[in-house]
Amino acid sequence: MLLLGFSSGIPIYLVGNTLGFWMRENAIELSTIGFLSWVGLAYSLKFLWAPLVDKLDAPLLGRWLGRRRGWMFLSQVVIAAALVGMALVEPQEGRLLLFGAEIDQLLVFGAMALVVAFASATQDIVIDAWRIESADSNEQQGLLTSASTLGYRGALLVTDALILILAAQVGWVISYEVMAVLMGVGIAATLFAREPASSASAAAVAHPALFTPRGLFDALLGPFIAFFRDHGKWALLMLLAISLYRLPDFLLGPMANPFYADLGIGKETVGAVRGSVGLVATILGIAAAGLSAVRFGFVPTLIAGAVLGPGSNLAFSYLALHGADAGVFTAAMVIDNFCSGYAGVALIGYMSSLTNVGYTATQYALLSSFYALPGKVLKGLSGVAVEHLEAGRTLLEAYSLFFAGTALVGLPAVLLCILLAVRRPRTPVGGGSTATD
Repeated sequence: MLLLGFSSGIPIYLVGNTLGFWMRENAIELSTIGFLSWVGLAYSLKFLWAPLVDKLDAPLLGRWLGRRRGWMFLSQVVIAAALVGMALVEPQEGRLLLFGAEIDQLLVFGAMALVVAFASATQDIVIDAWRIESADSNEQQGLLTSASTLGYRGALLVTDALILILAAQVGWVISYEVMAVLMGVGIAATLFAREPASSASAAAVAHPALFTPRGLFDALLGPFIAFFRDHGKWALLMLLAISLYRLPDFLLGPMANPFYADLGIGKETVGAVRGSVGLVATILGIAAAGLSAVRFGFVPTLIAGAVLGPGSNLAFSYLALHGADAGVFTAAMVIDNFCSGYAGVALIGYMSSLTNVGYTATQYALLSSFYALPGKVLKGLSGVAVEHLEAGRTLLEAYSLFFAGTALVGLPAVLLCILLAVRRPRTPVGGGSTATD
């Protein structure tokens, strides 16, 4: 689970925050950087093809590796290949000659990034299903969630910190090619993993029945009907809380690395801080959330994460006004990494507790899509927002106002999580968890 979590985390920043640093160094406008972040919408729309991943084997590979592992392997190979494509094209203004026609270079680069995002979202669908189906109890699910998050955050350390140090030495092209090679960690983990028993038994009967009216109805609508049946009138409140929970983090994301570049902090410094005290803070945040979930339950942990997450955005607002001070930057990174690690585990644990065995991949994809969709849509406008706020102000003042505004966006999620906390306990759902665990 640790290695699969690492594999899941490798692609996301390479088509998101880290990509923004590369593009800004190549003098790409903030608005263009923001717009290109929309390739991340693939992560929020994955519930559209999750039913196929739930019910069908991967082409050719399913018979060899099983349903979950077959899709894992296929998506990991595609991610690695598309990352190499991004490295070869590079984000630059210009024209490329392809098949006898001139095509905008940024458009081709964006298409490669979209392939990475689509394959990465598919990988996430199946790894989440594997994690949930492999657990025999809430306690084991908690351990698997923590291991997955630790591996995931380790990958973010590599793609958000260490890659900056590497890029400063050998350039962005080689750095992205190295990231493609690191997808081999996930491929190895897939080959050594065991296919969950529930997935193997379902695979034996699901394929013949899928392409019947009843089978299609069950695959496409069954997960949603089951979710609303299990949670009743609280289902909409849960989905709304989940959709707003990490919104401040998503809105800030595309502008973080361009902000460091405009602030005058070198990518070596950013990478060194993230890879040292930032890593320690992340591990402490993950551990704190895991202990809190075991001691107090998922919902109280969720509330704490809803407060800590947007609160960390204020540290960026202060940094923008303070200037390129290494001490203040380090403090901001410690706060951000601790809060992000805590909030991430809190949300993943809560969403996992809501799924129903039989629809694991689709229901979790639905929940994780709701968690990301509003942020993925709105973050594409983050560069436009900063440029708009710059009118009559310095660029750093505009950044400060923008970061403070993203923190205020988190208040509705706090209120919704408090409402969930007063919910009455329900009958155990799915694998024996309750919505109030």
